[in-house]
Amino acid sequence: MKKWPEWNQVGYLPTERKRFNVQGSEERFEIVEAKTGTVVWRGTTSPGLTDKASGEQAAKGDFSDLREPGTYLIHTARFEDAELTIADDCYHELHQALLRAFYYLRCGMELTEPFAGPWTHGACHRRQALIYGTDEYREVNGGWHDAGDYGKYTVAAAVAVADLLLAYEFNPAAFVRPLPLPETGSVQGMPDVLHECRYELEFLLKMQASDGGAFHKVTTYNFCGLDVMPEDDRLPLVLSPVSSTATGDLAAILALAARIYEPWDADFTSRCLDAAESAWSWMLRHPEGVPFHNPPEIKTGEYGDKCDRDERFWAAAELFRTTGKEDYHDALKQAVEGGGFDRCELGWVEVGGYGTIAYLFTDRLKTDAHLRSKLREEWLKRARRYQETAERDGYGVALEPDEYKWGSNMTILNHAQLLLIASIEASDALYRQTALEQLHYLLGRNVLGQSYVTGFGKNPIRHPHYRPGVGDGIEEAVPGMVSGGANPGLHDDYAREHLTGRPPAASFVDHELCYSCNEITIYWNSPAVFVTSFFVSFA
Repeated sequence: MKKWPEWNQVGYLPTERKRFNVQGSEERFEIVEAKTGTVVWRGTTSPGLTDKASGEQAAKGDFSDLREPGTYLIHTARFEDAELTIADDCYHELHQALLRAFYYLRCGMELTEPFAGPWTHGACHRRQALIYGTDEYREVNGGWHDAGDYGKYTVAAAVAVADLLLAYEFNPAAFVRPLPLPETGSVQGMPDVLHECRYELEFLLKMQASDGGAFHKVTTYNFCGLDVMPEDDRLPLVLSPVSSTATGDLAAILALAARIYEPWDADFTSRCLDAAESAWSWMLRHPEGVPFHNPPEIKTGEYGDKCDRDERFWAAAELFRTTGKEDYHDALKQAVEGGGFDRCELGWVEVGGYGTIAYLFTDRLKTDAHLRSKLREEWLKRARRYQETAERDGYGVALEPDEYKWGSNMTILNHAQLLLIASIEASDALYRQTALEQLHYLLGRNVLGQSYVTGFGKNPIRHPHYRPGVGDGIEEAVPGMVSGGANPGLHDDYAREHLTGRPPAASFVDHELCYSCNEITIYWNSPAVFVTSFFVSFA
């Protein structure tokens, strides 16, 4: 039985590099107009070379010089014809759906048909939460459900909002088209990405304790069943204790938000900046850090992180960029001198890369030239490493075989984010091109021929680990949600039963029980929005 080639199932931009893969030996191929059958391109793939991550002979076909927009077929002797699109707007619908996915994750409000389509549900989790270790309760309604569960976690939320706000800051023209949302048009000219982020930011402001620290998370004591709809999850809510990682992240994201929202809402800007500086003061009063561990009674996601040096660096960098105060500049310099963290990593565990982005794009006249040069060179060195990794990989992926872990799609997208920032810093289009290759991987150019985004592509994710998707009885998945991706770690029973012995990049199954591979979460969607925003424009 013939297989499909492995290609970007959503589309290719006319002027960018266009590649696909076949498994096996060298293969002749044709690109044929879908309507007329006219052959518009002939070529031969590269020889099949063993790809360590996938365990397959991976041969690459290149038709980059075909630039005419249209619908085509990839035709080979050994494989089924694969329909592809070349268009300037091929990622527009995808970009909108990736952002709209956050609306579907809203907690505390009813999702209605005009905005949610068939994926509606009632208002949920509106009861107050017990502050752990006390007899006090606090109202923490709102925000986004973090993932396949209904918890809300400060460290995860901060990173997801950062990706979205930075996407808007770098590419505002990518966000001018309404989604729409219930808030669309409520503030003249404000794009929906800022409305959606504000929904989460208002929740994060509620997560700040009276002394400036940030509660680590609000969840139930245990996860509810997989088929329980949000409004039916009535288990008691509990606020887990304050941590320094959550507080540092809160300071950083609220300082960033104060900068972004200043043209739109002066009062909200002041609230965010005041809360950010209060969180920073808490960090100064706790120089040794306050790590987080789940209390014995709480069995939900821990998001544990023993090192808060990167969070301090990010917070200082954002506060310095927003306020220009030298106290924050001094703290940032001290964090770099002290070391002990990675200044290029992105993601909820290591957030140093966000601090570096903040500093690199601060007004040059305010920064230290030597420090800026140091951070820039570290960033470009990492970009060169990812570039070289992608060139060696059979599918153009900027990920080593041993880097396929839980949330590998996030890591791939984080690497694409770094490459895109490097393309700006170095004015090097090759970094941008390699970043786009990572999007090709996400959308089907991988050993499984799997589009890792629900609702997009010939073979999209259909059964994500996502409670409303299991409980709503609707066959079709909510579109625009990014799956965690290949993970050889065998962290759940379904993975152990079905994926044992598979190569890293092939360690994936589209099933709701395989949460270690097929869960969705806000900080997997957010870098996808960031990356895609560089390749769309509605202006």
